[in-house]
Amino acid sequence: MTHIIDRRLNGKNKSTVNRQRFLRRYKKHIKRAVADAVNKRSITDIESGSQITIPNKDLSEPNFQHGRGGFNNIVHPGNKEFVKGDKIRRPEAGAGQGPGSGKASNQGEGMDEFTFQINHEEFLEYMFEDLELPNLVKKQLKETIAYKFRLAGFSSKGTPEKLNIIRSLRSAHARRIALSGSERREIRQLKRELREMEVSPEEADQERVEFLRERIKELNAKLKRLPFIDEFDLKYNNFIKTPVPSTKAVMFCVMDVSGSMTQEIKDIAKRFFILLYLFLCRTYKEIEVVFIRHHTSAKEVDENDFFYSRETGGTIVSSALELSRDIIRERYSPAQWNIYIAQASDGDNWEGDSSICSNILVNGIMPLVQYFAYVEITDRHHQNLWREYEAVYEAFHETFAMQQIKTVSDIYPVFRRLFERKEA
Repeated sequence: MTHIIDRRLNGKNKSTVNRQRFLRRYKKHIKRAVADAVNKRSITDIESGSQITIPNKDLSEPNFQHGRGGFNNIVHPGNKEFVKGDKIRRPEAGAGQGPGSGKASNQGEGMDEFTFQINHEEFLEYMFEDLELPNLVKKQLKETIAYKFRLAGFSSKGTPEKLNIIRSLRSAHARRIALSGSERREIRQLKRELREMEVSPEEADQERVEFLRERIKELNAKLKRLPFIDEFDLKYNNFIKTPVPSTKAVMFCVMDVSGSMTQEIKDIAKRFFILLYLFLCRTYKEIEVVFIRHHTSAKEVDENDFFYSRETGGTIVSSALELSRDIIRERYSPAQWNIYIAQASDGDNWEGDSSICSNILVNGIMPLVQYFAYVEITDRHHQNLWREYEAVYEAFHETFAMQQIKTVSDIYPVFRRLFERKEA
């Protein structure tokens, strides 16, 4: 017979631990629900929490039970009506009605699907899990301004808030042992002699007993006068200031806002860049984002203008690539920065400009960047810009990526394909 006893301690945050265990167990369902929520949401609430529904059939739990065969005595908790041998009447018609069926029935049973809420942080955690900036290399600036304090041993001088209690008590204990070693050895010797004298009938031995007791008492009093802790015992944590290599990265967000970009296509592009912006801000602490909008001319803008400005015009894509190249040369040295570019367009470009774009990429941008991601937003066949970029992909297939988005439901899968974590 096997007895299973659960002796795990329940901590103060038991509900938090149980919640994390539950989220790990049903991770597959949560990730699928998060992906669906991203596609259905508006731009303004794309990062808020969400309700997650798990089908009842997926909530089954393993349990222990007796194998088939043999004789078993089973006690059913709460049974006050029946004993062995009683016959149980069938339930009346409709008694087996399952909840939420919507109409009367004389058969069927079931349970509602399980629904629970995940918060803002959990939603983003599952949305951006297993994503990263490709080819990220740690490049340390010559003048490092980031510092970190780390523990470098212990000191006998310091401020009270840096006091190391364990080290101080250990030092005090060692001091007391060192200073009282001879007295403790003498006490042990005297006690052994005392035990021998106490059983002796000789009168001289009894006088020796009194002497031994007084001597032991004197030595114990001397030991008690040793201070429990002395100023010499105090040990303080010694922290030193060390420079921290900083991973510098910059992401260029390049969006086409020309007249060929319909409002629906612009909304898809904005949703893609909002996902990218949330991912960068959450995953990488030290990262800069450069926003560039373009039609016939390109302009560097702030975050608000990038997502909400209504300016439009013709289409000359090379203006955005030239501006990106110039900004890299002026402000972001490839020796010190990890440079990334994400470009979104409907692929429609002035015919004579597409070859200029590929030339700028091959000779001016790709040798400088870690990764270039191009997204074409159209439900038609690939446009002329895509065909030009195919030659760039052939030359830089490890650092250049191309994906097509046809509908809103393609945004999140394409985003994950572009930035999925790859094995080194």
